[in-house]
Amino acid sequence: MSETVKLSLDEIRDLSLSILTKSGFGPDHAVAIADTLTTCQIDDCQSHGLFRLFMCADTIKAGQIDGHVEPVLEPSDNAVVRVNAQGGMSLLAFEKALPVLIEKTRTHGIAAMAINRCFHFSALWPEVERLSSAGLAAMAMVPSHSWVAPAGGTRGSLGTNPLAFSWPRRGKDPFTFDFATSAFARGEIELYRRAGKPLPEGVAIDKYGNPTTDPQAAMDGAMLTFGSYKGSALSIMIELLAGPLIDDLTSLESMEYADGAGGAPYHGEILLAFDPAQFSGGRVDENDARAERLFTDITDQGARLPSQRRFAARARNTERGYVEIAKTLHGDLQALAEQAQAR
Repeated sequence: MSETVKLSLDEIRDLSLSILTKSGFGPDHAVAIADTLTTCQIDDCQSHGLFRLFMCADTIKAGQIDGHVEPVLEPSDNAVVRVNAQGGMSLLAFEKALPVLIEKTRTHGIAAMAINRCFHFSALWPEVERLSSAGLAAMAMVPSHSWVAPAGGTRGSLGTNPLAFSWPRRGKDPFTFDFATSAFARGEIELYRRAGKPLPEGVAIDKYGNPTTDPQAAMDGAMLTFGSYKGSALSIMIELLAGPLIDDLTSLESMEYADGAGGAPYHGEILLAFDPAQFSGGRVDENDARAERLFTDITDQGARLPSQRRFAARARNTERGYVEIAKTLHGDLQALAEQAQAR
C-alpha cells in the first residue's frame, strides 16, 4: 500500500483555501496564504507547505489574530516602505507593499520594506524570489519565538531567525537561499516528532541544557544555532534588524506576547531590495557575466548551488501536474478541515 497521496496542483490550493476559510480567514488573507503554501508544496518544501495549515488554524483558534483585518500602507517620501499588518498574517501586507518597494528600489537604487505588527509562519524565499523576478537582488529576515539558545547558553533567547537572499539570473532560476540560523527549522523538528524519528546530533538541548536527539525534549528545551558562535552572531543581527530597527518585537518579546498561546509568532519583518542597474553604474551585462562565471566555477567542480534541488522539484511537479504528500499528513489535513467546519 502506498504511503503517499497524489494531489494535483489545483487540489493543493483548493485544500489550502478550504481549510483557511473554514478556520476563519477572510478571502484576501486566504488567497495570499494559499498561494504561498502552494508555491512551497510544489517545490517539495514539506516543512513550509501544506503542513503549515496547522499553524494557521492554531493561530486563529488561539484567538490572537484577526483573519479579516486589512494591512495599512503608510505614506513615505524616502526609501523605506512601512506596512502595518494590524495583527494579521504577514503575507497580505507583503502583497500590498510589494509594488511600492519595487518602485522605490528602482528610484533610489536600494529600498527597504518593514512589515510591522504581523503574525508570521511562512518561508521567506517566495518573497525574495518575487523581487528577483523583477530584476532586483533581495534579502529578507524575521525573528520568531525564543526557542533557540545562543552559543554557550542553556535556554532559548533567540528565534529560528531565517535569512533569505535571491539574485536574479537572466533566463535561469535565480540564485536563492533561505535558511534558519538555528541548526534545524522548528517545523522540521515537528515533522521528526510526528514521524517518530530521532534528531541528528548537535541541533538541540533538553530543558536541563543537555544535548538531546528526542524531538519532544528539544521542543521542551531549546534548539541550537548552526556554526556555534558564528550562527549565534548572525541570529542576534537578525533580532536587531527585524526587531528594534523597525520598531518591532524581538523573539523574547514575541514569546512573552504569546503567553503560552499556540499558533504563529507575532513580530515584524524586514526586506531589503537592491537595483543592479544602479549599483553597477549601468554595466549590468558585464557584472551579470561575472556572477555567471562564479556560478559556473562552482557547479563545474561538482558543487551544488542552493535551491537547485528545489527548482528541480518545481520543474518535475509542474510537468507531471501533481505532488506527493505523506498519507498520514493528508489524513490529518482532512481531519483539520472537518474540525474547522465544525467550529
